[in-house]
Amino acid sequence: MSVSFTMNKSNIFLYLILIIICSSCGSYKDIPYYQDLNRKSPSQEPTSNFSPLTIQPGDILGINVNSRNPESSAAFNYNLNRINGNNFDNSSDNPVTGYLVDEKGNIELPLIGVLKVSDITTSQLTEKMRPLLLKLYKEPTVSIRIINFKVAVYGDVQKPDLYTLQNERTTITQVLSLAGDLNITAMRKNVLLIREIDGIRNYIPIDLTSKKIFESPYYYLKNNDEIYVTPDRTKYAPVDRGYRTATLVLSGLSVFAIVISNLLR
Repeated sequence: MSVSFTMNKSNIFLYLILIIICSSCGSYKDIPYYQDLNRKSPSQEPTSNFSPLTIQPGDILGINVNSRNPESSAAFNYNLNRINGNNFDNSSDNPVTGYLVDEKGNIELPLIGVLKVSDITTSQLTEKMRPLLLKLYKEPTVSIRIINFKVAVYGDVQKPDLYTLQNERTTITQVLSLAGDLNITAMRKNVLLIREIDGIRNYIPIDLTSKKIFESPYYYLKNNDEIYVTPDRTKYAPVDRGYRTATLVLSGLSVFAIVISNLLR
């Protein structure tokens, strides 16, 4: 009876080890992106979920005006100087001054005065400014962009940071790439996008394992978006090859010790 009971305990212990090993390998199915995408042949779908970035209060606009008389049009371009006066210092601690959009959605321009700019795109603002500049200059050109377009990425990623973006058509997957992609322990089905819309903070779950992300209205990012990548329960444990090897070796030694112990009884 004692030998049988000892063998039963040994079998239970072996089963537990096998369960632990299998469970550590079984989560791979949650790792790949776009699992429901047909990868056997090329496919396509229309892009209909992009909405252009519109200017909002708190945005900082970089406006560059040129004309046949560059000395005169330079009055607009002081906003492109950097805060500490050193335009060769491109660090984040020395940003471009820009024109700040106030809480009413206005900016104040030299020779033009107060101009409503909120809720329109930078392209629309360019068209809005062109006839005003034609009254002042001959053949003026103007280029505008939001210079404080930024997104925060944090949680279980390689390089959490606050990223300043140059392209107004930037996607959530592109920004995650800037952050070095998700760690192996990240929950790809539980990425959280935090976005303020009309004064209301929205918490939006994102599933990177489905290609439906490409159709989502949240695929393209807005200014001041935050992306939080949730770690899974194994975040505390190393996931490198050495850890997995050590786990298998220890399991093997445990099994070997049990077998030797039973043989010597």
